[in-house]
Amino acid sequence: MTGFDRRTFMKFSATALVTGAVATTAKAESPDMTEQAENHAVRMPAYVDHSHLVVRDLPMVSSWYQTIMGLSPIEKTASGETLGVAGRPLLTLTTQGNAAPAPRNAPGLFHTAFLVPDRNELGRWLAHIAHNNVPLQGASDHLVSEAIYLGDPEGNGIEVYRDRPRAEWNYIDDGMVKMATLPLDLQALYDEAPKDKWDGMADGTAIGHIHLQVSDIPQANAFFGDVLGLDLMATYPGASFFASGKYHHHVGANIWNSRGAAKRQANMTGLADYTVHFNDPAKLQNAIAKLDELEIPVTRNGDTVSLIDPWGIGLKLAA
Repeated sequence: MTGFDRRTFMKFSATALVTGAVATTAKAESPDMTEQAENHAVRMPAYVDHSHLVVRDLPMVSSWYQTIMGLSPIEKTASGETLGVAGRPLLTLTTQGNAAPAPRNAPGLFHTAFLVPDRNELGRWLAHIAHNNVPLQGASDHLVSEAIYLGDPEGNGIEVYRDRPRAEWNYIDDGMVKMATLPLDLQALYDEAPKDKWDGMADGTAIGHIHLQVSDIPQANAFFGDVLGLDLMATYPGASFFASGKYHHHVGANIWNSRGAAKRQANMTGLADYTVHFNDPAKLQNAIAKLDELEIPVTRNGDTVSLIDPWGIGLKLAA
C-alpha cells in the first residue's frame, strides 16, 4: 500500500542512508515464530503466490532481480525465466517481440509486494540496496507492516515489507483493519541491521500481496469480493484492499492513475498475469461457480483456471 500517488513520495537516495554512525551489532526483534507462521499471508484460505511480468530487456531485468532483489533462477524457457527464493517460484519474466511499453494510466501492476520474514531481514535488504546505490521511491509505516518502495529497471513497481505480529494489528468494528501511511525511519532500520554478507532474500520470503491499477473501484469491489470471495479489509479514497483470513490485504486495487481507463492490451509490458492460490478448495470451487454464473470465460488446465479480469489483466486461480 502507498499514498494516493507514487509521485507524491519523496525521492529517497539510498546512499543517504549510510551517513552517520553504523551500528556494529543488531537488535533484531524476536517475534513468536509459531504465531507468525499461523498468521502468515500464505497460510490464509487464499493468497497471491506468483506474478508474471512482460519485459523488453529480459537479460537485464532478470539480472537486476537476481542482484538487487536477491531472487534465484528456478526455470528457464524459450521466452523467459522464473525466479524465486529457496526453490519457491515467485516471479516469471518473459519477453515478446511486439511488446509495447504500457502507458502510465493503463490497468495493470502498481506493485508486486515481497514479504520478508521479519524486520531484521528487511533491514539487511535495505543495507544491501543502500550499498548498491539503488534509489527508493518511498518508505512507510502502515501500522500492520513496514514497507519500502522502488521500481525495477522497466518501471514495474515493487514493495518489500515485513509484517508486524498480528497481535499488534487493530481491527475496526466493521471487521476492517486499521492501516495508515506514516513515515518509516529508514536510518533506524539501517542502523539496526547486521552488516554481514547478503546472500539474497531469506528463506520464507513470499509474495505477500499484489497491488493493481484498475479503472473502477465499485467494479473491483464486486469482482474481488463477490466473485473471488475475498473480504474488504480497508479502503482509501480511490482504493480498496482485499484479503482472506483477516490478513491486511492480499490484493490492492486503486484508480489513482487509471480512473476510467480502457482495458489493458495483450501486448503491453508489465503485469501479464498473477496467481491466486486457494488453500481451501471449496473457496476455489465457489469462485469458479460464480465465474460460470456470470459467463466469464475461463480456461481449465488441471487444478488451475485461467481468465482475463475486467481490466484485461490475466488471472490464474489454483488449488
